[in-house]
Amino acid sequence: MCLGVPGKVVETSREHDMLMGKVDFGGVFKRVCLEYVPDVRIGEYVIVHVGFALNKVDEAEAQRVFDLLESMNQIDELGAPSS
Repeated sequence: MCLGVPGKVVETSREHDMLMGKVDFGGVFKRVCLEYVPDVRIGEYVIVHVGFALNKVDEAEAQRVFDLLESMNQIDELGAPSS
């Protein structure tokens, strides 16, 4: 099953005419395409699936998802792949 995960936008930039951003997933930072949420601002939360931010969510909703993942012992799945 695939899951969209919330993350906090900490940086935005234009790369090859695409709106991109650095998103914080509880201490794990990833590059994300922000084209589907062009009005997103630094400090806001987005739901990300396979590298694409699909929509914005408020901080309370993002925290509920993090709490749920933690209660299921799945929060580590957000980490970088092991080598």
